[in-house]
Amino acid sequence: MGEKMRLIIKEKGKIRLNKFLDWLIYMFFYTLILIIVSKIFDSMYIDTKHYYIYCMLITLIVYILNKTIKPVLVKLTIPITGITLGLFYPFINLFILKVADWILSSHFNLENFFIALIISILISVSNFLVDGVIIRPILRKFKKDGDKIE
Repeated sequence: MGEKMRLIIKEKGKIRLNKFLDWLIYMFFYTLILIIVSKIFDSMYIDTKHYYIYCMLITLIVYILNKTIKPVLVKLTIPITGITLGLFYPFINLFILKVADWILSSHFNLENFFIALIISILISVSNFLVDGVIIRPILRKFKKDGDKIE
């Protein structure tokens, strides 16, 4: 029998949330944002044939890009993000959304720059809230002296 799935992982003095649980939390909030924005604004198109599947596929692509490309983009844009006092950060999410738009081509289309910017701002706020309100408190609860939260 395999080891039980643990909520908290401790490696090299650092603790972090289980990657699957981390993924699940972010996927839920990204999907929720896409569904709400697509229902409110007409200038964002998600294929209606399999609407919820495409919403989840978009969020999966955005999540993967956030974990792979975004750290590099954040490091490359530190000077402009610092000069703008962090206001440039949502434009990184906007770029990631446009890449997801390009990948899914006819199934997902961001026709309006401002709608894409609104979504990217909501994703930034969502990332901040998920990390600060959900993940960090869980990690603090399990933290022992000398552990660092990842």
